[in-house]
Amino acid sequence: MSPWNGVDHARGKCERSAAAGRYLAGMVDARERFVASGPLRIWTGQAGDPGLPAVLMIMGQAAQSVMCPDALVERLLQRGVQVIRFDHRDTGRSSVVDFEVHPYTIGDMARDCLAVLDGYGLASAHVAGASLGGVIAQWLAVHAPDRVRSLTVMSSTPMGHDPSRARARAQAGQPADPDDLPPPAPAFLAHLAAGLPPGVESDVALFRVFNGPVRPFDEAAARAQLESALSRAVDPAAAANHERAAYRDDPSLLAPLTSITAPTSIVHGDGDPVLPLAHGEAVAAAIPGAVLHIVPGMGHVMTSPGLPEEIAGLIRL
Repeated sequence: MSPWNGVDHARGKCERSAAAGRYLAGMVDARERFVASGPLRIWTGQAGDPGLPAVLMIMGQAAQSVMCPDALVERLLQRGVQVIRFDHRDTGRSSVVDFEVHPYTIGDMARDCLAVLDGYGLASAHVAGASLGGVIAQWLAVHAPDRVRSLTVMSSTPMGHDPSRARARAQAGQPADPDDLPPPAPAFLAHLAAGLPPGVESDVALFRVFNGPVRPFDEAAARAQLESALSRAVDPAAAANHERAAYRDDPSLLAPLTSITAPTSIVHGDGDPVLPLAHGEAVAAAIPGAVLHIVPGMGHVMTSPGLPEEIAGLIRL
């Protein structure tokens, strides 16, 4: 998501607090809690009976907990679990990091997830991650297998794969490398090239591209998510650090996915404009016993009516 410039800091802080209250009231009986991950404070929201098995939802690059739709959570609760959402470091109400002083990696973001489980006293959870969150989920299944009851990787790419190479070739007008996974769709590259000014309107336009042209785009729902994210962010610009973290050298990302033992489902739309279906197929091929669910017409986000409930039904429990 794009950074937004704030106005008066003190007034903005009050407005964010009020908006956060409205956000919590709108969540599915959400109970908020901050947990410690080293020196950082990670904001979390828990829904459902805390005595039930937990699903940890991990959102993508620069994405707050609010990008996990309530409709998805409601459907998961009906399946007999509790659901925990959280704000990654540098997003939402979680701690902001000075990346120049304390650079971090995807592995560090994954350790925040373990801190969330520790904060709730959970020995393990069903883990579901979307996009970059799917890479983080793979990391957990490889490096902390005892904490992962099941694994669901949504709209993602294999851990250790660098999708920026294919995107750079496409942006330069070069043909795709036949030995690499495919680049993003032209519509997504065109949006990037347009250089729209940062703000909610630009992000709504981006989410329209993310949604893809097949399924209807619920603009009102996308706008509500994006406005909520803006209103509750401690520092909206800090989310840009995720891209720096995603491409920072991290040897732990090179561990083989063949070591994953958790029951695994891969959920990927056949209309994903950011990470085309071949990325999801590659994840499924690399993980022993993984089941691939191809969602017709789905893009890179859950902003089409009925889609959050559909995806919730595919999350591995």
